[in-house]
Amino acid sequence: MTDAALGTGPVSHRRILAVALPIVLSNATVPILGIVDTGVVGQLGEAAPIGAVGIGAIILTTIYWIFGFLRMGTTGLVGQAHGAGNSAEVAALLTRAILIAWTAGLVLILLQKPIFAGAFMISPASEEVETLARQYMSIRVWSSPAAIAVFGFTGWLIAQERTRSVLAIQLAMNGLNIGLDFLFVLGFDWGVQGVAYATFIAEWSGMALAIWLCRDAFAIPSWRDPGRVFDRERLVHMASVNTDILIRSLLLQIVFVSFLFYGADLGDVELAANQVLLQFLEVTAYAMDGFAFAAEALVAQALGAHRRDLLRRSAIATSQWGIGCCVVLSLAFALFGGAIIDTMTTAEDVRAAARLYLPWMALAPLLGGPAWMLDGIFIGATRSRDMRNMMIVSVAIYGAALAVLMPAFGNHGLWMALLISFVARGATLGTRYGALERTAVVG
Repeated sequence: MTDAALGTGPVSHRRILAVALPIVLSNATVPILGIVDTGVVGQLGEAAPIGAVGIGAIILTTIYWIFGFLRMGTTGLVGQAHGAGNSAEVAALLTRAILIAWTAGLVLILLQKPIFAGAFMISPASEEVETLARQYMSIRVWSSPAAIAVFGFTGWLIAQERTRSVLAIQLAMNGLNIGLDFLFVLGFDWGVQGVAYATFIAEWSGMALAIWLCRDAFAIPSWRDPGRVFDRERLVHMASVNTDILIRSLLLQIVFVSFLFYGADLGDVELAANQVLLQFLEVTAYAMDGFAFAAEALVAQALGAHRRDLLRRSAIATSQWGIGCCVVLSLAFALFGGAIIDTMTTAEDVRAAARLYLPWMALAPLLGGPAWMLDGIFIGATRSRDMRNMMIVSVAIYGAALAVLMPAFGNHGLWMALLISFVARGATLGTRYGALERTAVVG
């Protein structure tokens, strides 16, 4: 193994961009797929199929999102093993991730009826939409083992800076999905079920490609060594890391869901304006992912190699790019946000409201950037307990801010509370960075 492969090579800006840019490009394909899914069923000339695909996709995406810990936890653990030159553990970790994913997918398949029933109790729809959505989900759920497994493969590849392979998987999956959408829906007239079959085939094909791209792991006998794969100490550690990340992610989701719910209480116009502005936040997250993922990989490898100097350099250099990206986005939102809002909605009252609250969104990347980068740094170091605990503190601060600011300032107060939660996440994690660095010993 080369020095770079062991995480002891120079942490250059070129190296950071080599990790980050394929992730940014990969993320850019996600909204395109959603647009095509909606567009092809929109050609059927009825509202119900559009609603069915929309609500069905949201339900399944939310369920799959729960298993996002598999991507993050795998990146940190594999990166550290890779940095330590422990190829046997790198291979075994891939097997563990695959087994977790396939088990989770099988459970979803077996429990699909009560899960779908519960989802529609929480978010009821018309009888026609619900019927079509159930048809859609009952097909797509059979690819859940593959969809969840891709999280594990992605984390494994990112940990070794192989983000071009991640891009290849996403391009192949989404490209095939889009092509089959047109064939099954517009060519074969399969309607909503055609969209579901397209995704089903694409997700299994994506997993097959991921297996091929990770084939070097299967050349190492440890990938199928039961003694290593099911080693109790390593399994407990992996479970602990993943559980903490899951709790942290659920708490983060509570913040965003409550933001939408409280916004709904203020009226339809404010709700719509907030929804428009949250698309800006989604763009920010997609752009930041690349540099946060680079931080995960480089920090994990430096920690595995016991190189505190490289760990610090990785944290600083990736954060420079991430914060720089946030500055650019904030300026873009401030200068061009009004024009972007006008392209997203023709409703004049929503346009006016969104412009009124736009300054808060323009501040969001600047105030949230440190939190997003520290998330990547702490994931790479597998300091998941700190992430969980600091998120608990941040949610408490967010709740207190909501209680004080929203009654006094309405939707402005709601936005202030959200931004305060971003600052709280960054500040609380920042207090734990010194302890993170001390876990690495200069080699």
